[in-house]
Amino acid sequence: MLDKQPARLANLWNDGKAAAMSEPERLVYRSNLLGSDKRITNYGGGNTSSKVWQKDPLTGEDVEVLWVKGSGGDSASIKLDGFATLYMDKLRALKNLYRGVEHEDEMVGYLPHCTFNLNPRAASIDTPLHAYVPKPFVDHMHPDAIIAIAAARNSESLTKTIFGDTIGWLPWKRPGFELGLWLAKFCAENPEARGVILESHGLFTWGDTPKACYETTVDVINQAIDWFERETMGKPAFGGAVTRSLPAPERRAIAARLMPIVRGMISKPGAAKIGHFDDSDAVLEFVNSAELPALAPLGTSCPDHFLRTKIRPLVIGFDPAKPDIDAVVAALPAALDAYRADYQAYYERCKYADSPAMRDPNAVVYLMPGVGMFTFAADKATARISAEFYVNAINVMRGAAAVSSYAGLPEQDAFDIEYWLLEEAKLQRLPKPKSLAGQIAFVTGGAGGIGKATAIRLLREGACVVVADIDEAALGTAQDELGKVFGKDFVRTVRLDVTDEAGVATAYADSAVEFGGVDILVSNAGISSAAPVEDTELSMWNRNMDILAKGYFLVSREAFRTFKQQKLGGNIVFIASKNGLAASPNAAAYCTAKAAEIHLARCLALEGADHQIRVNTVNPDAVLRGSKIWTGEWREQRAAAYSMQPDELEEHYRKRSMLKRSVFPEDIAEAVYFLASDMSAKSTGNIINVDAGNAQSFTR
Repeated sequence: MLDKQPARLANLWNDGKAAAMSEPERLVYRSNLLGSDKRITNYGGGNTSSKVWQKDPLTGEDVEVLWVKGSGGDSASIKLDGFATLYMDKLRALKNLYRGVEHEDEMVGYLPHCTFNLNPRAASIDTPLHAYVPKPFVDHMHPDAIIAIAAARNSESLTKTIFGDTIGWLPWKRPGFELGLWLAKFCAENPEARGVILESHGLFTWGDTPKACYETTVDVINQAIDWFERETMGKPAFGGAVTRSLPAPERRAIAARLMPIVRGMISKPGAAKIGHFDDSDAVLEFVNSAELPALAPLGTSCPDHFLRTKIRPLVIGFDPAKPDIDAVVAALPAALDAYRADYQAYYERCKYADSPAMRDPNAVVYLMPGVGMFTFAADKATARISAEFYVNAINVMRGAAAVSSYAGLPEQDAFDIEYWLLEEAKLQRLPKPKSLAGQIAFVTGGAGGIGKATAIRLLREGACVVVADIDEAALGTAQDELGKVFGKDFVRTVRLDVTDEAGVATAYADSAVEFGGVDILVSNAGISSAAPVEDTELSMWNRNMDILAKGYFLVSREAFRTFKQQKLGGNIVFIASKNGLAASPNAAAYCTAKAAEIHLARCLALEGADHQIRVNTVNPDAVLRGSKIWTGEWREQRAAAYSMQPDELEEHYRKRSMLKRSVFPEDIAEAVYFLASDMSAKSTGNIINVDAGNAQSFTR
């Protein structure tokens, strides 16, 4: 069966909603409904179309326009501007220019000439498939239940058994103009058919109304789900389990141990990978099964799957009954080398004279019995989506292997998709990565003031950020705000008391599981206190030393451990204070602790240099706006020290500075970004004062 508890897809069509929409809006509505369920299609997978009559902006005449999902769009979230629009009469005229299958790629160059109303959205390679189906509404989806049929050895006969003559079947053919002509021929010869299964690919369905098209898609998938449920009832999936899953905490601990090591081995300077961990039931069922050794090397079948997951995964040798992680770590270099060599051989066997250069030969998907699956990619969203695609592939293999035998896409056909010149052109059009893409930052005191401004600055440059703070309410607010602006994939929060040794280790382990490790530590958690020395209680002294000295030591020590596991270098930025260099009255505990931070940074810079670990310091002064330490007593105490009212303090500090300017959290964040980025790649052990000028704190 395809799920532990198979369930029919719900018909979500709402006549009331649809009636109030225009035809293009109904296309968006239909697409969003289909994309909302990953059993129908995964992120970015499949496409939908409607043939709509509209007025030509030049002639004013009614013309038939194909609205079809544009290249790279996602059905679940697509809006009107995600669709390409093309004149149907021009698309039909392209048949007169077609020179045969050996020249079909050139037809993509003609699609822009068919554009309706100057729409800038690029048409996808699947455009001819939609254009030449003689029905006004067409869906092309990649449902697990259908691909399980499409990827079976006897795919054609299974299609006939399940659907009779209502759903046809076509053999594997790479998407493009020729397949569009195949579909047109099938429709002409089978006018009563409701759709067609494409071998090793997916499902095409159609209808005379948007609702009929949508309902046909849902009905066909449900019919396949029902058939698999009956056929697989009582059968153990994948030949049954040969090992048992470790308890969830142990699985997570192993992921935290291994992911930074794997990440270090597969990353390069300037091209680090981000990780994702999945120990869902579907994954564990597969990695613990008898058929894992036979099925995993076959790779995935659907092109959408292996473009995300590579042609096959890497299986990490591990016996959960004898969980020797040190042995796994020792064996990883050879396992990764063997995978890379195998990928190189695959490339050499299949390449053509004009093939693009070989891409990254490292695995994307790593399967570990008893533990789960790790995926690594250039960013978190891609790593997560790659995992989702491989779960779809698992579902497909489960179904195909239960009723027939699973057939991965032939190697040459897989290569022809992966290294397709049109696919390469699409990759070349991708925007240049941001300066901190692939980097993982850990920011303490990150939920407010300087910490939050720093998190925002690093996120803007493409970093993934773990926001650590002791204030749970502020963490919740930060997660919501930053997630909305930068995407939930890029932000994680963790409650952290930096003086808690075990808590610091746990927070770093969480970062390893969520992202794969840590590259940048911004140590910013702080407090403030003020009192004449004779009134300074030991508890106040100890609290300053605990948070501002011990806390900085603990988070830095854990960062060093992670950096050395990854072997990718590392970057630590301390947020100290002008008071670490220049004494202030009535603040002995605070100033001394801040001085300790600065000297600790110097010591760490010495220790880290041989490992390409850079350690630098930013010294702010008088950053009042948004700062939690400047609320309440500290503001009042500092105002009292200067014999003024608390609301006069910010102006006092501005006038006191040499530049006569206020210092804001964003100013500190800019200095942190400079030190955390390659702009300062040859700087370590340095201090940047961001205080608008204070002669007492000039470094000497």
